[in-house]
Amino acid sequence: MSPQPVSSFPVGEPANAKRRYEVTEADLPLACPLPEMTLWNSHPRIYLPIVDDGGTTVCPYCGAEYVLKHAET
Repeated sequence: MSPQPVSSFPVGEPANAKRRYEVTEADLPLACPLPEMTLWNSHPRIYLPIVDDGGTTVCPYCGAEYVLKHAET
């Protein structure tokens, strides 16, 4: 069994608590709200094309901005 990807977000973070999120390749495919966020008071999950959008994208439901942070080599 392969290990689960490590997320850069704390488990149980409220959905849409911030307006800007940095994500990594481990968070792809990108969905808003993120899987670690609590969903009871949020909008439906939507997948966002952050790679196709040049590394930044905005959720059309909540306005949260996501920025793809590339791994440092």
